[in-house]
Amino acid sequence: MSNLLEAIEIQTGKQPELSVIWMHGLGADGNDFVPIVNELDLSGTPAVRFIFPHAPMRAVTINNGYVMRAWYDVSPSDLMGNSRRADERGVRESQAQIEALIDREATRGIATQRVILAGFSQGGAIALQTGLRYAQTLAGIMALSTYLPLADSFSREAAPANRATPIFMAHGTFDPVVPYAMGAGSMTFLTGLGYRLEWHDYPMQHSVCIEEIRDIGNWLRNVLKA
Repeated sequence: MSNLLEAIEIQTGKQPELSVIWMHGLGADGNDFVPIVNELDLSGTPAVRFIFPHAPMRAVTINNGYVMRAWYDVSPSDLMGNSRRADERGVRESQAQIEALIDREATRGIATQRVILAGFSQGGAIALQTGLRYAQTLAGIMALSTYLPLADSFSREAAPANRATPIFMAHGTFDPVVPYAMGAGSMTFLTGLGYRLEWHDYPMQHSVCIEEIRDIGNWLRNVLKA
């Protein structure tokens, strides 16, 4: 497993019983959401291993081909509500890399049913892409300020094992980066298929706010205690 993504790990206690794999957004790295661990009130829950992987370096079209950490390439048309044109090759490569991290947790004693996938923006897209297509049941999926990529192939690729997996989605109503309509459209699409989805929106742009952190904490506590 030497080709596993590099990642930052934080444990809330000895001998963690659950894992949260949390993917950052475009141009950031695994450090981006490390501070949020201390802001989540996870008292009373089993010990958790938070894993914050670093996305690979790649050229990003929308940023004039500049090489940065990215889960997949982004073109201007991708942010005009057309998630069907997302960089399929990059999305699927990142999906495979996150699946490898899930599998590694199993070797460390944490079954897939006790793994949560989480992510912001591009990272959230990969959380949805991977989690809903993963062949074994996961504990939960959290997707912040993002959308479901490759929706055209979803109906034939969705994994029955995660049809009932709890999903948390949240979005800023003034998001200028990933338009609110993209996130809300994915929410409508998934709930229409019967997925258990908790949706929140906030009067913010492409970011995370205090109210959202509170709601994330509430959702995580429920999932971790389930």
